[in-house]
Amino acid sequence: MTLDKEDRQRRLPAGRKAQLAAYVAETGEVTVTALAERFGVSIDTIRRDLDQLSADGVLVRTYGGAVSQSTASRVDRTVDVRLTMEKREKEKIAVLAASLVENGSVIMLNGGTTTLAVAKSLRHHRDLTVATNSLLVPPALSPSAIRDVYVFGGAVRTLTLATAGPVSFRTAGGSELDISCDLALIGVGAVSAAAGYTTSNLAEAAMMREMISRAARVAILADSSKFGRRLFAQVSDLGGADYLVTDSTPPPDLRDALAEAEVELLTPESP
Repeated sequence: MTLDKEDRQRRLPAGRKAQLAAYVAETGEVTVTALAERFGVSIDTIRRDLDQLSADGVLVRTYGGAVSQSTASRVDRTVDVRLTMEKREKEKIAVLAASLVENGSVIMLNGGTTTLAVAKSLRHHRDLTVATNSLLVPPALSPSAIRDVYVFGGAVRTLTLATAGPVSFRTAGGSELDISCDLALIGVGAVSAAAGYTTSNLAEAAMMREMISRAARVAILADSSKFGRRLFAQVSDLGGADYLVTDSTPPPDLRDALAEAEVELLTPESP
């Protein structure tokens, strides 16, 4: 049987990749299985194509599929998309942030993929008490590092797999317990000299502000892609943190503003 021009092109690697990229851009989000059926090739072939297109920056690879760059660039992204983005940067930040955590201390972590990376980097610590609103952090913590783990209650945002509610716990009688921590590690969506630390969701911003208010020290975590941006809800001005932990040196205006606010900048290049 003679294949028409489109069918022949689908089976040629270069042509298939071009059509695949165009289809993902048009659809926004796709699965490996659906692509294999559409293009008439094996699942392994589609996986290799997606891996290559992801490496070329054409799309963003996710578990079981891919999303277009326009979909991935939306402010609110699902956890599986965010886990694929800035992975190396987040790992660098996690190592630096973990160095701020002292054995035997009490820490708070908000929900997010950067703080999730921090949780994984605490495996060599001991006797930590961790309080978080993330449903992903507790299973990521090494049992040998932990004394106690607490999860703040509230409604769960399925987009982030984190709760949005008060930073509090209550006794059996209903009265609120007074809680505090040695260090709050807070991942934010944007950092700018004018707006400080911001995020896209109002409820998350409120929870992050409350974590900051209960901490003796505060470390803001943000990769360099978040510099110079402002999102919907302010978490804090720059001076609300003791540290900004990031993967590279900020631009001059932000660096000067951080110095003026007496925020210590921690990067892989820091002495």
